[in-house]
Amino acid sequence: MLRRLLLFAFKISIYFLVISIVWVVVLKFVPVWVTPFMISRKIDAFRADEDTEIHKDWESYDNISKEVALAVVASEDQNFPNHWGFDFDEIYDAMTEKRKRARGASTISQQVAKNVFLWHGRSYIRKGLEVYFTVLIELIWDKRRILEVYLNVAEMGKMTFGVEAASQRFYKKSSKDLTRYEAARIAAVLPNPVRFSIKNPSAYVNKRTNQIVRQMKYLGGRDYIADL
Repeated sequence: MLRRLLLFAFKISIYFLVISIVWVVVLKFVPVWVTPFMISRKIDAFRADEDTEIHKDWESYDNISKEVALAVVASEDQNFPNHWGFDFDEIYDAMTEKRKRARGASTISQQVAKNVFLWHGRSYIRKGLEVYFTVLIELIWDKRRILEVYLNVAEMGKMTFGVEAASQRFYKKSSKDLTRYEAARIAAVLPNPVRFSIKNPSAYVNKRTNQIVRQMKYLGGRDYIADL
C-alpha cells in the first residue's frame, strides 16, 4: 500500500511539473486575459451584491508609457533589474525590522507568480508554490515579460486590473500617454488599490506619489529599465 501511495505521489508530482512548465512557457507568448485573483474578486463582489464587472485591457509593453514601468519598479521593487526573483536584503530587513505591522518584501516577480498562477491567502503550501513559480518565470521569461505581465494584471483600482484599464478609467487616456506624475500616482495606490484612489487621491497618496517621483529621478529615469 505504501509503495502504491509513493508511486501515485510521484506520478502526480511529474504531471504537475510538466503541466506547470508548459503553462509558464505558453504564457511567455500569450496575453494573460484572466487570473485566479480576478476570479476571486468577481466572486467576492457577487457575494457582496456589488458590481461584478472586471475592467481590464491587455496592452503590450511597447505601448505602455515607460514612466509607468519605472514608477512601479521605483515603488515596488527597485532591485528588479538585478535580482533573480527574490530580494534577500529586503526579506532580511522586513524580518528584522521592528514595526507594529510587518511590511512586505515581495518582488515584482513574486507578485506576478502569485497573481497569475495562484490563489490569494496565507499558507505554507501557497508560499512554497509562489517560490516555485517565481523561479520558473525567472528562468523561462525575461525581465521585460515579467514586468509586462505585472503591468497588465496588477490590481490598480477596485475591479480594475492593469495599467491600460486604470489609465482609461481614471485618466481618460491611453497608458502610453501617461505623464511621470500620473504614473507615480498609479504606483502609489498599489499597496491597497481598493482603499486608495487614483481618481480621488488622499493626502497619503499624494505624499507617496511625490516620494515615488523623487525615487524615479534618483534611479536615473527611464534609462534604469532600458535594458530589460
